Amino acid sequence: MRVTLYGAAGGVTGSAYLIETTTARLLVDFGLFQGADEAQHREAMPRDLDPRRLDAVLLTHAHLDHVGRLPLLAKAGFHGPIYGTQATIQLADLVLRDSAKIQRQDAEYENKHRQRRGQPPIEPPYDDEDVTHIIQQCQTVGYDHPVPVARGLTARFVDAGHMLGSSSIDVVITENGRHKRAIFSGDVGSRDAPILRDPVPLQEGDLVFLESTYGDRDHRPIDQTIAEFRTIVGDAVARRGLILAPAFAIGRAQTLLYLLAVMFRRDELPKFPVYLDSPMALAANRIYLEHPELIDAEARRFLNDAPLSEDTETMHMVESVAESRALNDMRGPAMIIASSGMATGGRIVHHLKHHVWQPDVSVLITGFQAQGTPGRQLVDGADHLTLMGDRVPVRASVHTLNGFSAHAGQTDLVRWFAPLADDRPRLALTHGEQAAREALAAVIAAQYGIQAALPDYGARFDM
Repeated sequence: MRVTLYGAAGGVTGSAYLIETTTARLLVDFGLFQGADEAQHREAMPRDLDPRRLDAVLLTHAHLDHVGRLPLLAKAGFHGPIYGTQATIQLADLVLRDSAKIQRQDAEYENKHRQRRGQPPIEPPYDDEDVTHIIQQCQTVGYDHPVPVARGLTARFVDAGHMLGSSSIDVVITENGRHKRAIFSGDVGSRDAPILRDPVPLQEGDLVFLESTYGDRDHRPIDQTIAEFRTIVGDAVARRGLILAPAFAIGRAQTLLYLLAVMFRRDELPKFPVYLDSPMALAANRIYLEHPELIDAEARRFLNDAPLSEDTETMHMVESVAESRALNDMRGPAMIIASSGMATGGRIVHHLKHHVWQPDVSVLITGFQAQGTPGRQLVDGADHLTLMGDRVPVRASVHTLNGFSAHAGQTDLVRWFAPLADDRPRLALTHGEQAAREALAAVIAAQYGIQAALPDYGARFDM
C-alpha cells in the first residue's frame, strides 16, 4: 500500500491523498490551493494521478481546500463513486457552485485584458455543469458504519467536529490476507465549540495523517473568546461603530449568528442591525437547520426553548448585489458578516475597500488566515491593503479571535492523537505551515517518543 500527497504538505490548502494498493486506487479529498499555496503553481491535476484509474473518492468535509478540485476529476474521465456524509455532500454542492461562478468571473475579467493584448481567451478550470456531474456521483455514508469503498478497502467515517458533517476517516486495507489501517484526520475541530459536537478520536492505526494547522499554539478558551467577542461588539455598538466580520460562509457565519442570537435572548447585547451578506451562507443556514442531529445538546436546547425568530428580528439576510452595494454606505451601529473568511474574494472585499480606511470601523478576524491573503495581512498589522486594484489604508481597529477557530489547537490535536499512540503508528503531519508542524512534532516526540514525518508535496508513504 502506498499513499502519495498531492496537497496540504508544507501548507494548509489543497488537501489530497492518493491511496494505491494492488487492487485499488482511492483518493481522499481533492482540494483547491489558496493563498500562498496557490502561488507555488502546483499542478491542478497531477500528471501521474490519472482520474480514469480511480476507483472512488472519500471526502472529509466540504471546505474548498478539501473539495475544490473535484470537478476536474469529472472532466478528466472519473466516473466512480464519491463518499461523504449527507451534510458534506450538500455543502460541497454549494461550495463548488460558488467556486465555479468565481472562476468564470475571473476568466471573464482576465479575457478582457487578453483581448486588448491580442492573446487568445482562457477557459475557467470548470463550470456549473462539471459540478453537477461530480455531485451526481456522490453517495451518502453515515457516521461509524464501515463501508466497502473499493476492492480490498473499507472506510469508516467519524465526526471530526470541524464543520457540519465533517469526518475523520479510518481506511482498512486488506492485501494478501493482511489488514492495515490508514487514518486521515481531516480537519479536527475544537472541543466545546458552539453548535458542533466534539471530535471523535480513532483508536487504531498503522499510518496516520494528522492535520497541524494550529500545531504550534492553543486557542484562547472558548468561554473567554465569547466574552471578548461580546465586549468588542458591545463597545462598537455603544459608540455607534460599524463592525466588519470576514467569515467563512459555512461554519463561522452560523457560529456568529448563533452567538448573537443567544446574547440578544439573554439581554447581554442590545439588539442592533446585523447583515449576513452571503447567498452561500444563507443556503448553508438552511442545511444546518435540516440536520439537528449533528449539532450539540446546548444548541438543540436553545433552538427548542423559544422560537428563533424572536432573537433574529434585527438580522437581515442580504441576497441581491444591489442590497449588498447599499451596505457600502452603511453607518453603525451595525455588523456586516460576509465571505470570504480570508478576504480573498467575495462581498467582504467590497466592504473592506469602502470601510477599512475609517478609524471608527472594527474588523473581526474569527478564523485561520493563510499566508498571502488580505486577512493574514490584517492580522499581521498591515498599514494598507490592495483591494480590487486599489491601495487602501488600514485605519480600522482589527481584532483577532482565534478562539473561534474551527481547527483544534495543539493540546486538542495531541489529545486526538493520544488513543492512536499506543499502536506506535507511522505519523505524518500535514495541513500546516512548517513552524506549526515542527512544534507539534516536538510535543508528540516528547510525550510519546514517536518521530513524525513532515512531508512535502509529492511525498510517498509505503507500507
